[in-house]
Amino acid sequence: MPETTKTRTPLGRLALAWGIGGFALTAALAGGMSLAAQGIARHDSRAPVTYDAGKFVLDDRGNQAIASGGVIVTQAGLRVQSDRMLVNFTDAGGQLEIQRITATGGVIITRGDERASGDSAVYDFGRRIITMAGNVALRRGSDTLNGGRLVIDLDSGLSTVDGSAAGGSSATPGQPSRGGRVTGTFAVPQGEKKN
Repeated sequence: MPETTKTRTPLGRLALAWGIGGFALTAALAGGMSLAAQGIARHDSRAPVTYDAGKFVLDDRGNQAIASGGVIVTQAGLRVQSDRMLVNFTDAGGQLEIQRITATGGVIITRGDERASGDSAVYDFGRRIITMAGNVALRRGSDTLNGGRLVIDLDSGLSTVDGSAAGGSSATPGQPSRGGRVTGTFAVPQGEKKN
């Protein structure tokens, strides 16, 4: 089972890392969450990408496209939705290859039973990293994490939540700011009571 680490910096930021399949800490505490769970960190970033948007503007000279109007992007079970997305690409002999997607405005990323939300997100296809910032909330079942920034490394399966993000607030709607700290709850086993 992946090792879970907690690190404190002098600035009071708390980073909580968990391994492949999402909340490994929950698996350790609850004693058995399956590593085969369909979490965001187990996503195949090499699969084809599909788009659905109210408007799509392609700028061939700038090697970018702007999608707006309730944008939905799907890739191998991963769904990213937001108000607006900027797509940077390269033209490899007539075939467009996506390099990066920058999503803004009510960003929600889902895969299986895991849901991440925030103010903005950058999906870097070359580095295979998804970074969300501002009012980040990560949910899997009843388990929750709230913070300012979430970084998901699709190669290692390691995800990190920081209490604050540069230029972003760490307050989550319905959750008070904890001064740049990560907050959350984890379920615990509810075994039989012994008298």
